Parts: sequence; structure tokens; C-alpha cells
Amino acid sequence: MLPRGTVLEHGDRLLTDEGDSYEVVAANESLSVATTEDPLLLARAAYHLGNRHVPLEIGIGRLAYQHDHVLDDMVRRLGLTLAYENARFEPESGAYGHSHHDHSDHDHTHGHEHHHESEHQHHPPHPEPRRGEPR
Repeated sequence: MLPRGTVLEHGDRLLTDEGDSYEVVAANESLSVATTEDPLLLARAAYHLGNRHVPLEIGIGRLAYQHDHVLDDMVRRLGLTLAYENARFEPESGAYGHSHHDHSDHDHTHGHEHHHESEHQHHPPHPEPRRGEPR
């Protein structure tokens, strides 16, 4: 049983209470890959895609998202070059999720519920102010 909200990524390993080990293998997906050498244009496209709550894989000079012809049209109109790939999709986990990390040096063994404070820094959302307190 994994803790609620656990995100499994390609390369993670799971360990059962019986000692069996399983590796997570992500399937390939149909992706649109937008590229540009202009960092401002890349940021603008990431903003517009993020504003639509699109899961987004961000790399140097590239953005990848699950293929969608409407989004493709928007990205083209912004001036980015589009290509299509059938590949593993590893989008950003979000501001409050865990960040991507190198899986080559450690396993995620989850035979029971526990926390990884020593391995990852998690930043919880800021609490809402009480009535009458400034935001």
C-alpha cells in the first residue's frame, strides 16, 4: 500500500512485504514536442500551456505534452517548431509534488508507508490566513 499522493516514475522500484521487487516501466505515449532557441518564446509557450493545466515536460529549448491538435495550433502560432514523438512522457510534478531526480543511485522501495525527509525536500502549501489577517 503506497501513501496517498505517491507518484511513481519510470525507474522507481517497489518492494512488497514478501520481498518481491518490481521496477516501474513507463509506456511510450504520442507526444507533441515544441522547440525553439529563444528562451523568452519557450517561457511564453510554457506559460500558455500551463495556463491550460496541461501536463508539461520541460527541457532545454523544448516542451513536450500529450499530443493535441488544438494545442499544436496554438504553439505553432506562438512561433515554435513542432515535431511528434512516440516516447516516454515525464511531465513536471508541480510545485508541491516531488521533483524529478536521478534514479540510477537509489531505489524507491515502498513496502510500507514512510517518509523521505532525508532524500527529498517537500514544501507544503502555505496555510490560509485567519480571518482579518493580511494575505
